[in-house]
This record gives sequence, C-alpha cells and structure tokens, in this order.
Amino acid sequence: MRPDLLPVPPLEQLRQRRSAKWQAFGPDVLPLWVAEMDFELAPAIAATLAEAVRRSDTGYAWQIAELGRALAGFAGDRWGWQVDPAAVHPVSDVGVGVVDLLRALTRPGDAVLISPPVYPPFFTWVAEVRGRLVEVPLRHSDGWRLDLPALEAAFAERPAAYVLCNPHNPVGRVHARQELAELVELARHYQVPIISDEVHAPLALPRAEFTPLLSLPGAAEVAVSVHAASKAWNLAGLKAAAIITGSSRMAEVAGRLPDNRWRVGHFGVLASIAAYTEEVAWLDRLLATLLDRRTQLQSELAERLPSVRWHPPEASYLAWLDCAGLGIDDPAEAFLRHGVAVEAGSKFGAIGRSHVRLNFGTSAEILSTAVDRMAKAAD
Repeated sequence: MRPDLLPVPPLEQLRQRRSAKWQAFGPDVLPLWVAEMDFELAPAIAATLAEAVRRSDTGYAWQIAELGRALAGFAGDRWGWQVDPAAVHPVSDVGVGVVDLLRALTRPGDAVLISPPVYPPFFTWVAEVRGRLVEVPLRHSDGWRLDLPALEAAFAERPAAYVLCNPHNPVGRVHARQELAELVELARHYQVPIISDEVHAPLALPRAEFTPLLSLPGAAEVAVSVHAASKAWNLAGLKAAAIITGSSRMAEVAGRLPDNRWRVGHFGVLASIAAYTEEVAWLDRLLATLLDRRTQLQSELAERLPSVRWHPPEASYLAWLDCAGLGIDDPAEAFLRHGVAVEAGSKFGAIGRSHVRLNFGTSAEILSTAVDRMAKAAD
C-alpha cells in the first residue's frame, strides 16, 4: 500500500467493533451502508481519549470555549472563513442542532423546504417539529445541482426555512460558490432562513473547493450553519457538534435554543478539539485515501457493473449509484442477499428509487470483494 494512504484493520478485527455499522448485519455481510469509516482513529484523538480514561475524566463537557477557538482556527486555515469563536454554539450532534433551529424558526404547519435526494433524517427532522415538508429536488443532467429556478418559486411562497445540505449527501456534490451566492440572494430577497448542514465539509476531496455558506456576502443575515468533526474524523458516537452564526439576528435565533452545554459529550468535545488542532495532516491522508478508493470504485464498476451509472462524488466517502440499468426491482435487497449491505435509495426521497448509497471508506480489499458480490447479484 502507498505510504501516504491510511491503513484499514483486517476484516476480522473490524468485526470486533460494536458500533451499528458492524452489528446490524450478520458476519457474512460486508457493511457498506451507514456513514461510518473503517480507518483507525487519528493518533492524537486516540491519545486524548485514552488519557481522559486514564484520569477517569468522564464527566460533563466544559471546554466549550476551546472548541469554539479550535473550530474557528480550522475554518480560517482550511477555507479562509473567519469565524468568531464566541459565535460557536455547542449541540450534541448535527441533527439535534437542525431540529432545535427549526423549532426556533417555525411553528407547527409551517412549510420547510429540502432538496432530495438527501440524507434521510432531513425528512424526520421536519416531521419532528411538525412542519409541512416541501420538496424541491436537485436538478440532474450532467450532474446533480441545486434547482435555483424551482427554489425561487418555492421561496416566493415564503416558507419558514430551507435546510441545505452542503456538501450534499448522498450525491457528493460540493455546491459551487456562484450557486450558493445566488441561493443567498434568493433567501435575502424572500427572507427565507437557511440552515446549512455542513458536516461533510472537511471531506471535500482534492480538486473540489468547499464554500462555507456564511462566508458569502450577506449570508450571515439569513443563514446559520451546523458543523461537526464527526464525519471527517469518525467521531459520530461521541456527540459533539456546533451551530455557527455570523450576525446578531441569527445569534438571537441561536439564543432561543435550549442550553446544550450539559447535553454535549465530554469525549466529543475533547476529540473534536484534538481533530481540529492536531490532526489536519491525518485528514489530508484520509482525503488522499478516499480519492484512491473512489478511483478504484470507478474502475471496478466500469469493469464489473457497466450498466450502473454514477457521478463520482466531490466530497465524502459515499457513492450514489443508479442501478436502474440492472433491471432489479430492489437493488439494495438483492445486494444484501449476496452479502453487501448498502442504503436503499428510496430512503433519500422518491427521486432516489432504483439507487443505492455505498460507503467506500474502507479497505481496497473489502471494496473489491463488495463489487464482486454486487456483480454476482446483478447476474
């Protein structure tokens, strides 16, 4: 293996993990479904957590100000985005942050816009606040894009909020700066608040340029973003994320949220600080590894499953595969019968029917075996 790439533990060692990814299916199934990678923890994060355990330091989170400074420093260095550390508001995870913001911005029955195909919890987040879901699907021609004319028509109806996925899960689209600038102008014109889920932002792959929504002129007046180290450094179970505001208007909205200080995971805060401040080089190795796996997947699909169509993602480790050409009614179920667990595209909205989402954040060997099994299912 190339020395610049991250190793993955052997399959028998991975199967000893007790997280959802490795426990939801039987021992003969390769689990490429949930957004959880197979790489080992970054060394500084592992050391930070081990030291906390050694000290029996398992109490309530307190290093909230330090988390704000760490995230602000990372955002400035990585994206040139100047974040006020005091404008970083802790929440236990991105979903909790979005739901709390929706509660602050909407009343039951208010319209909330989303753009399928999109991360399945977007649908349940709106239901949780008893909002009225309005779908404005992405455009799909030479790739997946925000449908700005359709969004303008929907914004003109004065919805209570739009929940943006930036970068977009599951299609892996890193929305272009100009697209986002036009979206901000629409939001300002029609006074529609935007909640931008940016949890996959650190996972923009080489040659893709992530644009933080709040870095755009005027965005801070109408938008708020939610960030976490959970996806990029594999920390989902540690429960720490952050809402970021950039104006007094949106800070007032965040000020109406419950006090989440006591709901955030102490280990999550410690691990996130270590990620943002000590493990950027590890992140760069991860991105090189994911680019390698994406190239491998592209090659193996072309050879073994040429009728599967996809646009290689610009961010993250999730492949959105159009399996309509296979002539299989339920491709996710067919693949599972042959020992590969993927996410059914229908979970991401009606537009996802005939698709599956596959996690390639694993070893080259596991990925190759998975494609081989999928090809047998198609046969």
